[in-house]
Amino acid sequence: MKSASSSFSPDRIDAPARIKGRGAASNPEGRFESLEKTREDDGWHREEAAAPRPPTHVTEERARSIISRNDSPDIHFTQSINAYRGCEHGCVYCYARPSHSYLNLSPGIDFETKLFAKTNAAELLRKELAKPGYVCSPINLGANTDPYQPIERRYRITRSVLEVLHECRHPCTVITKNALIERDLDLLVPMAQAGLVHAFVSVTSLDNRLSSTLEPRASAPHRRLEAVAALNAAGVPCGVMVAPIIPMVTDRWIEQILERAAAGGAPIAGYTVLRLPYELKDLFREWLDLHVPQRAEHVMSLIRQMRGGRENDPNFGSRMRGEGEFAELIRQRFQLACRKHGIGRGREVRLDTSAFKPPRAASPQGELF
Repeated sequence: MKSASSSFSPDRIDAPARIKGRGAASNPEGRFESLEKTREDDGWHREEAAAPRPPTHVTEERARSIISRNDSPDIHFTQSINAYRGCEHGCVYCYARPSHSYLNLSPGIDFETKLFAKTNAAELLRKELAKPGYVCSPINLGANTDPYQPIERRYRITRSVLEVLHECRHPCTVITKNALIERDLDLLVPMAQAGLVHAFVSVTSLDNRLSSTLEPRASAPHRRLEAVAALNAAGVPCGVMVAPIIPMVTDRWIEQILERAAAGGAPIAGYTVLRLPYELKDLFREWLDLHVPQRAEHVMSLIRQMRGGRENDPNFGSRMRGEGEFAELIRQRFQLACRKHGIGRGREVRLDTSAFKPPRAASPQGELF
């Protein structure tokens, strides 16, 4: 793969171009592909045309397992569920983009247009929770792809998962960028009353125009903050994630986001600093060159300063917050703003695991007793 940071030029025949409603500007091969496709100029005159607008294609799949487990020391949950693979929100900075390479698809446009819906998620979850050796631990919804991305309106897989968790009195956390979470208040409210759920809404900036290019199909920033207020008003504890913080692009809104979240009743807040694993570094550099070209080099320089001279730092602990002077400045600003507005810091929440009741196996006689 050619590095966007070294080969970007608006005169190239294969130069990336903004695609309305999409975050990525190109569709590079994944790192496991053995073939690389390039366009070559044959010298003939070509008409300048707008970049095509690829439609969203959803493949329904029958997953073999549904609960993912991790032992990462810097992640505050050990179990998670991803109802979908790929994410229509199209956030150009999404660290999950490189995972599409395992499907022989591109982490670029493919990640946000070629999606997979795990239609048997609730069925698999019920079986998993019914196993004799299952140990109840909070399950996170939204660890890799957003549980409330636009196709959830049609497929309602996240809702079906919540229905199982509600039935079994199983605790969970939810992280989303979409106000669609308000749809499920009828499930979330009774779960919250039993100490079984805590939600987080991610907000990166308060600039609608910027967000429309950075995360084009997520809810607008003001709608996300309205969702934070709506959930807290209904009794569902909902914090805010200022994530990811992008130096010289979104960091200017840290204090304002926390102020608005506090006004909406957010009890807790957290943040992460942008990280660029694998192909993501080239996709993000393309975005910079298209949308903030005058700052592109400066932004990448600051990212490397926070990542030990590289675009990504995979080490536990530092990968989320970064290191160096700029990372320390962000940490101090975040702490001061949280203290000023009375918001707790961190993502670790206490949920009740003692009330869990495994699902009952279906009986041919029905519920006679």
